[in-house]
Amino acid sequence: MTTKKITIEPVTRVEGHGKVTILLDDNGDVSQARLHIVEFRGFERFIQGRPYWEVPVLVQRLCGICPVSHHLAAAKAMDGIVGVDRLTPTAEKMRRLMHYGQMFQSHALHFFHLVSPDLLFGFDADPLERNVIGVARKFPDLAVQGVMMRKYGQEIIKATAGKKIHGTGAVPGGINKNLSIAERDGFLREIDQMLEWCRASLKIAKDYTLEHLGELADFGSFDSNHLCLVRDDGAMDLYHGNLRAITKDGDTIFDQVDYQGYFKYIAEEVRPWSYMKFPFISKLGPETGWYRVGPLARVNACDFIDTPEAEAARKDFLSVTDGKPNNITMAYHWARMIELLHAGEKIRDLLNDPDLQGTDLMAKGERRGESVGLIEAPRGTLFHHYKVDENDQVTMANLIVSTTHNNTPMNLAVEGVARKYLSGAEITEGLLNRVEVAIRAYDPCLSCATHAMGQMPLIVELEDAAGNTLDRRVRD
Repeated sequence: MTTKKITIEPVTRVEGHGKVTILLDDNGDVSQARLHIVEFRGFERFIQGRPYWEVPVLVQRLCGICPVSHHLAAAKAMDGIVGVDRLTPTAEKMRRLMHYGQMFQSHALHFFHLVSPDLLFGFDADPLERNVIGVARKFPDLAVQGVMMRKYGQEIIKATAGKKIHGTGAVPGGINKNLSIAERDGFLREIDQMLEWCRASLKIAKDYTLEHLGELADFGSFDSNHLCLVRDDGAMDLYHGNLRAITKDGDTIFDQVDYQGYFKYIAEEVRPWSYMKFPFISKLGPETGWYRVGPLARVNACDFIDTPEAEAARKDFLSVTDGKPNNITMAYHWARMIELLHAGEKIRDLLNDPDLQGTDLMAKGERRGESVGLIEAPRGTLFHHYKVDENDQVTMANLIVSTTHNNTPMNLAVEGVARKYLSGAEITEGLLNRVEVAIRAYDPCLSCATHAMGQMPLIVELEDAAGNTLDRRVRD
């Protein structure tokens, strides 16, 4: 018999709206803990009927934090619709620069604005201090660093996409502008400082993880499969590649899978208490086939990183687990800062590539009716799948968003932390914050990830001026 229900609503310092419910039994022990995604986004439905060339601009309205990821995933899918399998060098490198700018700003935003209060002040600190304003007061140099790093990434997005948020740079078959010499030189003047800050950020995340390794090893952690894109040679590639999935020990589940056929390998199920789906690897089934995506999965699953400093950091990261995948949930932050450094190195290399000043921006091909676009968004692998009819209108859209892949792992982390810290304990704000800390490790984008099957439940009540119910209609 459940005697008490604890609700954390809303979950704070994440993008989007969610809540956690924790049920305690008669003994005060946790019997159930769930992460509920309570908002609904109907993009898969209302995108239908729109002309395909609008899609890269429309779908990024899912989010104001990671619009570039949706913009590029949709653009890659629309490349397939217009029959383009290979972009011009200028178009691909401009898109890559846009994407690494997005990675840079998003990882900096999450680490400094959303996560650093927990790491710097402790999980039990006063919430009046444990926030970004508290960071700015006590660690002003660090706060400035976070703001300036995000600004740098946002300016790169503006230069490549036209706007910092909801840009229009990527179009079916290419890109609509190149990078000017003046823009390039402006970014190059700041890149050395950005790389220095990347190294410092990586050190903060690494040192914190190693100093608290004993606690973090059992903090919402568990063995899991991992999924991401990798290049043909197994290298990390955040813009393009083939699908790879590995087990908790690093054994291959599948590798170098063409993502145009992702639906042969990945399935989704729904549960009645969340608008977010639960993906799994089809051949393993929903019980054991769930997996993690994002920085932790990418660092675990790739064979190497093709920028020298990030590769050295990857080897350092895996040395903690003797070369095996690292399944510590809070190690997401360390992996994320490795990717931040990788993004900085990639931006530097791209800025020095003369192809960015090229004028051949578009490619052409033979029209198709169906296509899939995948990209490694900051939070993980992002799937965009579309069908388009002979009238150029979208007839089907399926989005498996990064946070959706992590739905089961986030719920397991919530339950694990709740059982460890809340069972039989006096419930304090600090203990409840630990549940949120486990969620924040995944950097969830909850508004991006919501779905619904069938019809939305609807209740309409008609009341008179005195508040009396005159009529009531219910649609389940």
